[in-house]
Amino acid sequence: MTSSATKGLTLHSHTGVAYQFDPGALCLELLPTGGPGPYRRYEVLHEPVDLATWADRSRLTPTPALDISPAEVTDARRLRDALFRVVVAHTRGEPHPPGDLEILNEAAARPPLAPAITPTGTRRWTGTPTGTHLMAAVARDAVELLTGPFAHRIRTCAAEDCHLVYVDTSRPGRRRWCSMEHCGNRHKVRALRARHSEEG
Repeated sequence: MTSSATKGLTLHSHTGVAYQFDPGALCLELLPTGGPGPYRRYEVLHEPVDLATWADRSRLTPTPALDISPAEVTDARRLRDALFRVVVAHTRGEPHPPGDLEILNEAAARPPLAPAITPTGTRRWTGTPTGTHLMAAVARDAVELLTGPFAHRIRTCAAEDCHLVYVDTSRPGRRRWCSMEHCGNRHKVRALRARHSEEG
């Protein structure tokens, strides 16, 4: 799984409150950009600049200077939707949809972002990375996650009205919420109110 020193996305609740969400893997960072079916209303990947903006907010460091075509944005949405269905099936213990696995594997088979080391010891990306290179890196990260040691820790947030997916990389493996700051806090507030009403 691709990682960096800066982890997590800044998301906004339906009331507009900002909170941090760390899904634990690059591939899972793509899922909050929209999705299939009812999640299409959350779509944010419309233009090449939108995909570049996502890359800038992801855990990829340094942010690659990407050359993205409109067709690659369409491909990115297709990969994201396939990954969404594969991951949800995985969390439910259901078979991975074969057609979606094919999309994922096709993307993973393409050349990914190629890292290089600079004379100062920092990382950079070689050549002119494209949207296809970016999605290949995402797809390979997904394959690594789904077949690796944390595959059994891919989960959906325990809140009934939240569908964010994350991989629990904590040592005890007891993470229940997408974010303690958001859904975890909402659960605490509800539990406190329930106790007060019982006592009253």
